[in-house]
Amino acid sequence: MNNKNVDILERKALIFNVQKYNTFDGPGVRTLVFFKGCPLRCRWCANPEGLEKKYQVMFKRNNCINCGACVPVCPVSIHQMDEEGVHQINRQINCIGCRACVDACLTNALNIMGEEKNISEILDIIEEDRQFYETSGGGVTLGGGEVLAQHDAAKSLLMACKQSGIHTAIETSGYTKKEKILDIAEYVDLFLFDIKHMDPKRHIELTGVNNEVILGNLKELLTKRFNVHIRMPLLKGINDSNEEIEKVVEFLTPFKDYKNFQGIDLLPYHKMGVGKYTQLDMEYPIKGDPSLSEDDLNRIESIVKSYDFPVNLVRH
Repeated sequence: MNNKNVDILERKALIFNVQKYNTFDGPGVRTLVFFKGCPLRCRWCANPEGLEKKYQVMFKRNNCINCGACVPVCPVSIHQMDEEGVHQINRQINCIGCRACVDACLTNALNIMGEEKNISEILDIIEEDRQFYETSGGGVTLGGGEVLAQHDAAKSLLMACKQSGIHTAIETSGYTKKEKILDIAEYVDLFLFDIKHMDPKRHIELTGVNNEVILGNLKELLTKRFNVHIRMPLLKGINDSNEEIEKVVEFLTPFKDYKNFQGIDLLPYHKMGVGKYTQLDMEYPIKGDPSLSEDDLNRIESIVKSYDFPVNLVRH
């Protein structure tokens, strides 16, 4: 093994989850690796533990018996007992990821989000299920957070996977410099690329960033013939109008017949991530319930099909 390969495998990534046997995020059976850190703040984000590129304490208050066992073992004093003897998390202090509190907790009330691993360690985990990839046409999908926020680590892992003959995909918002997304593209077999809203002003309101860079990067990938599968998160009253759906398909129409354009996935809003906000002492940004009815979903699917686009309604 040459020095360059050694450097690649020893590079570190901050991840917060590895999910096996996934069949939603790319072809076949896949292993998902979730990278920490994201420049967007989508109101409906289902992985709030992936937003910050740092260690974070997740606290299930209902499990806590206020025994105080975590307090003396924390080297930075994140865990504290208030005057009434109730366990509190001081969110002003940065967790260092030692996990001493998790080991001390008697009731599984604590977990630490964030684990620093070498690329070689992550690759070993991915390699465990090679037989499933080979029989199903699967592979690895990198997500987050926003995987491109850790560009160097993501590129190293993708390179290592490609060298091992493993199919690669990334889930991305596309919000990064054009040079960075093109730099990583040659090691990506499939981009799962989000379109959240077409109106720039509304996009800022919903995600915290403009969509100009995102749409520009999408055009670059499609024009340069990298494989792209579009994903559209859908929320009632936010981005489900006929006008909005038509704007998306009209934007994509010039690329419809490109062999590298892989179609569109419709991703209905779900509430699976809501409980994690409470564990992080964060307020869930979505008010009310923007879930779509069957009629809504059928309407949206029909609009996309009317443009002769391949479309798939994904239900988690």
